[in-house]
Amino acid sequence: MSEPNAAEMTSSLGLRLSWWLAVQSLVGLLIVSTIVYVVSSSSQDKRQVESLQQKQAIVNHLLGEVDAANDLAVLRHKLDDFFLGHADLRVRLQGPANEVFYENSFPTASSRPTRSIAYEAPVRIKNVPVRVLLELDTTDDRIALTQLAWTLGVSALLGSALISAGGFVLVRAGLSPVRGLVRQTELLDASTMGQRLDGSQQPRELQPLVHRFNGLLDRLQGAYDQLEGFNANVAHELCTPLATLITSTEVVLRRPHAADAHRDVLASNLEELQRLTGIVNDMLFLSRADRGAKARSEQIESLASLSAEVVDYHSAAAEEAGVCFSIAGDARLRCDPGLVRRALSNLLANATRYAERGSDIVVEISSSFDRIELGVSNRGQTIPSEHQSRLFDRFYRADPSRSDAVQHHGLGLAIVAAIARMHDGKAFVTSQQGVTTVGLRLPERGESTVAGSEAH
Repeated sequence: MSEPNAAEMTSSLGLRLSWWLAVQSLVGLLIVSTIVYVVSSSSQDKRQVESLQQKQAIVNHLLGEVDAANDLAVLRHKLDDFFLGHADLRVRLQGPANEVFYENSFPTASSRPTRSIAYEAPVRIKNVPVRVLLELDTTDDRIALTQLAWTLGVSALLGSALISAGGFVLVRAGLSPVRGLVRQTELLDASTMGQRLDGSQQPRELQPLVHRFNGLLDRLQGAYDQLEGFNANVAHELCTPLATLITSTEVVLRRPHAADAHRDVLASNLEELQRLTGIVNDMLFLSRADRGAKARSEQIESLASLSAEVVDYHSAAAEEAGVCFSIAGDARLRCDPGLVRRALSNLLANATRYAERGSDIVVEISSSFDRIELGVSNRGQTIPSEHQSRLFDRFYRADPSRSDAVQHHGLGLAIVAAIARMHDGKAFVTSQQGVTTVGLRLPERGESTVAGSEAH
């Protein structure tokens, strides 16, 4: 049986299992054959010893019946008669001076395998002690043992071959559910994303694989749907300013002598171009964050002071929206100040947009165990739970009407989540009883202190 090469062993599970089953069966049969051979050989040895002992008793009996000292011829005659029916036995009666009183031989003179026994005879011949040598011809037993060894060896090889062939068939039958799963997966593509593997007829060992694969398909479909929505949102966000630019430019081109109109249109076009630039820059920033970019680390002694700078920047928007800002708490933090300012600015802009007029927007800074929490709370409509988990998706809006799409392109909270990830942190949102808090949790790398609230 030739051993398969490494490529075949790694490429075919059925071949690998069949090969190891063949090796295991061959080893098992060889072990059994060896045990049978050893037991048979031991039984032969025991039987030969018992046969010699029986022959020894008979020879002793014949020696006792005859007065060997006076009638040696009668003794020889009785021994010849006895050995007529025992051609496999040889006996020699020998005196102390190597005098041979009696000896017979095997039918053919050759070097034959024998088993012998020598002892002192219980009688004396010619008044001298006699030593008896009995030899048993074991040629037939040796031939039988050799034939048994060949039979067992050939049987082991044939048996392992049969077991291997049967094992290969059984392995192929056992792997048929796997081939069924392969056929099901071959039918899956982008147009059949809703289909799932049918594990109802699969064995218990494959059920976890089916469940995990279906779970992967669920996540893949969610990502695919999100990507489709993302592409649609990008197209919508870019089409609006592009359409404005094209339309206004066409109108101006129809009025070649209206200089003031040219300036107004160019100013409008500049705003749209700046908006497009903002969208592209935000998307590039998110792309860098997705590729694993990390924030630089700098010690900030007062997170409240940094927040106050951002709050001052949004004071005009807050006054227009009729809301007030306040800061509660303080902490020291190692972070990228520029990124934290950007995240907080996005959070404040988001809260200002949705806060009730006349309410307070609170920047809450707190620390617990090994993290710093920076959140912005505002009072307004409660965000449904089904929307909360998607607030940090790109271009996602809980309000599908896109009523504010001209001013806001829906990447602010996605950037907040990206900045949190760049600091090895995480963005969070809670909304209940009209109070919504959106923020980020960052790992603490400095001592924190609690301060009072500061109004702006």
